[in-house]
Amino acid sequence: MISIRKIGVIGRTYRHLNRYRQILTVLFKYGFGDLIETLKIEQYIEIGLQMISRKRRDRLERLTRAERLRMVLEELGPTYIKLGQVLSTRPDLVPVEFVNEFAKLQDDVPPFGFEEFRKTIEMELGRPADLSFAELDPNPLASASIGQVHRARLHNGDEVVVKIQRPGIEKIVEVDLEIMLHLATLAERHIEELSFHRPVKIVEEFARTIEKEMDYSIEATSMERVAAQFLDDPGVYVPKVYREHVTRRMLTIEYVDGIKVSNVERLTAAGHDLARITERGADILFKQIFTFGFFHADPHPGNIFVLPGDVICLIDFGMMGAVDRATREVFVSLVESVIRRDEPRTAEVLLKLTEWDEEPNRVVLEKDVADFVGRHLYRPLKEIELGKLMQHLLEIATKNRMRLPPDIFLMLKALSQVEGVARHLYPDFDMIQAATPFIRAVKTARLAPTRLLEDMSRLVEQSYDFLTTFPKDMLEVSGALRQKKMSFTLVMKDLDKMLITHDQISNRISFSIIIAALIIGSALIVISKIPPILYGISLIGLSGFLAAGFMGVWLLVAIIRKGRL
Repeated sequence: MISIRKIGVIGRTYRHLNRYRQILTVLFKYGFGDLIETLKIEQYIEIGLQMISRKRRDRLERLTRAERLRMVLEELGPTYIKLGQVLSTRPDLVPVEFVNEFAKLQDDVPPFGFEEFRKTIEMELGRPADLSFAELDPNPLASASIGQVHRARLHNGDEVVVKIQRPGIEKIVEVDLEIMLHLATLAERHIEELSFHRPVKIVEEFARTIEKEMDYSIEATSMERVAAQFLDDPGVYVPKVYREHVTRRMLTIEYVDGIKVSNVERLTAAGHDLARITERGADILFKQIFTFGFFHADPHPGNIFVLPGDVICLIDFGMMGAVDRATREVFVSLVESVIRRDEPRTAEVLLKLTEWDEEPNRVVLEKDVADFVGRHLYRPLKEIELGKLMQHLLEIATKNRMRLPPDIFLMLKALSQVEGVARHLYPDFDMIQAATPFIRAVKTARLAPTRLLEDMSRLVEQSYDFLTTFPKDMLEVSGALRQKKMSFTLVMKDLDKMLITHDQISNRISFSIIIAALIIGSALIVISKIPPILYGISLIGLSGFLAAGFMGVWLLVAIIRKGRL
């Protein structure tokens, strides 16, 4: 179980100091020295920074900040690569340009030794590996930042693959998360423009995500759930999970010998129907999203195999998405309003689908939506690209300070990935047309008599609960007020700014009155020729005019500085 704690000023253990020094050195190396200075980290730790050549510095300056940060994550290793990959699915947490750049991160690291692999199996199962497996292939099939996969054979002859968590990875992740949390706290405190993106929340969300990903029993459960969804569909296959060989740090599933969906040459040579495969692949994702609400969130070509009979086999269920019925219905309303080119309705539904701190300007949002519709939808439906639609939708949301919930983004990303595979296999495939029956089914289900009755029944029940509990709650509140156990504080938003502006106006008016009084008084003194007299002019009156002139210039300068005359 991963346990992260705030490390306060900074953890004094060697593991923290050593890793911290390494992280800061890499940040400096890729041109983030200004960030280190802004965070005021020098007061916590002595930094041994590597100096970089002028040539390298010039080369880095040509790269964007997002590109340089992606390079930082790559160099810092497994935890940070995984952080970037998670953030590439979270446009609600980071800007769009960083989302796109982090999507390029590759999770491919050198393998660890076979003996460590065997020892981990024995530790997890509590018995020698030979008692569990008749054969273990010493050569890994794949090696990633969190785990490593080997082929194996059970004593009953079943061919399987075994995924084992990388030894010591939990300790590494714990240290990195503690340092991340400390850096995020400093960033939130010292960098005002980052406060909107809530860096502390980002680290906390990442900690929860990586903890789930490191628990292989959750992945096993997801596989079984998807397998149950398609139990009666012969066109879909999910590898069998061997529960007796599954733990938190170990996953054993059936080995599947298929052809990767991206290998068009092999598929064609084997006699597969590419159009049928494309239709089935899209159908699987649409069913998962619109019918079941639980879907494979990373259906890239490496995670989709084709078996004999054009059967689609899905693997790697580490990243899953879920959308409830209400969200699916709102999303369908969004699609429908976009296709109908109804900008006001699209803006309204987009507001329902996203999260925001302050409601965006409706007029500006509708203009952005109109541009979105004009750019993408005045063309045949089969020419519309979901990937570009998604990118533009993210840009609209970011511009209007709206956040797309992670599962909605994962859904759009999964649709975009499947569309990419479909265009590669069968370029004439119409993704929108294939989705139409599922969208229509969601709309029809919403208006079905049983659904309407269910909604009405729920509304009556909620109304009854409100009518029976509200008077009681109000009596309790009034009782607490009478007994002085409760008090109300009225907070007027931006009242301080209004009071400051009011004071400024009052001061300027007072200042103007004083200047006018000085001018009038000085004029009377000059006319009355009150001594002392110099060249026929009263010195007191002249002093008054000079004071009024000085104060007038002062007031004018103050007004100009504020930018308002």
